[in-house]
Amino acid sequence: MKLLGSKLSAREFMSKVGVPIMPGTLDPLETPDEAIKQANRIGYPILLKASGGGGGRGMRLVQNDSEMENALTSAKNEADKAFKNPTIYLERALLKARHIEFQVVGDSRGNAYCLGERECSVQRRHQKIIEETPSCAVSPELRERMSELCIAAVKRAGYTSLGTFEFLMSAEGDLFFLEANTRIQVEHPITELVTGLDLVEMQLKIGSDVAVEDVLSEVEPKGHAMEFRINAENPFNNFFPAPGRIEKYMEPAGDQVRVDSHAYEGYVVPTEFDNLLAKLIISGRSRNEVLNRAQDALDRYTVTGIKTTIPYHRLVVRNPDFRAGDYSIDYVKDHLPQDLLKTTEFSLFEGVGR
Repeated sequence: MKLLGSKLSAREFMSKVGVPIMPGTLDPLETPDEAIKQANRIGYPILLKASGGGGGRGMRLVQNDSEMENALTSAKNEADKAFKNPTIYLERALLKARHIEFQVVGDSRGNAYCLGERECSVQRRHQKIIEETPSCAVSPELRERMSELCIAAVKRAGYTSLGTFEFLMSAEGDLFFLEANTRIQVEHPITELVTGLDLVEMQLKIGSDVAVEDVLSEVEPKGHAMEFRINAENPFNNFFPAPGRIEKYMEPAGDQVRVDSHAYEGYVVPTEFDNLLAKLIISGRSRNEVLNRAQDALDRYTVTGIKTTIPYHRLVVRNPDFRAGDYSIDYVKDHLPQDLLKTTEFSLFEGVGR
């Protein structure tokens, strides 16, 4: 965890293993002049990133030299406040990239496994709101090659538990390592549904030194799954947090429809914590089947009293670009709720954006 938990040390380690990393720095940036020098070496636009954290905090997009000083100071301050670690490095910013992550497992007997990839490109403020597996952009050949590299990295690191290796995919289809998450992630249920595994149970077994190789060695992901994060946010106001009291709460149910939630009627969404209310997880034999099932489930998901991301998800699953798998990390920016609403005729959206 110490080796992979820091983004800088993880980048250096993965490069030694042979995993392609995003062009950038392997040492902390100390001054704006140094950052400008490195940015010109790599080429703008670049991203300043916090070594010790995630969730988009301590991250700044910089387009030119004149923006660097303010961006670096701001990124350091935010990283220090959020993670007690002001260390900042930089990477090239890819345009129209896709966010792909691989679920890895290292057991207590020195074995390593890769349970396929998840695509997490639908994001706002660098935070995921929709995930799916498998990715439309990853070919079987690329999946096999990257799985082998991920397995080699887990073994060489001696990592024991569940974890995730995150990558950005360029428009040309090349994958570049971003960071490792030495923990289970919010979107783990979609991997559970295509593998038939309980990943939380698996993590506990590995931590208890229980043999798991018989189960993991036979896993072959089947079908498709998507997760929609139901956040207390107003998608028609730049996804601004929307705390308050839930007046009515009714979850969808049905075959291959799963909801993980702590919400209920009368629950008060606080301002102090993450505003994730629930995860709607849909599985099926194909992506198209999942999209149709998700559309029905989202239409039946009822939350009143506060604003949520449900209306935006309803629009996304009807959008031709998303249904075709043609999207990137710029999807939310390029498909604003108001724009999607104009092209969608659906009675449930009447008055939503007002």
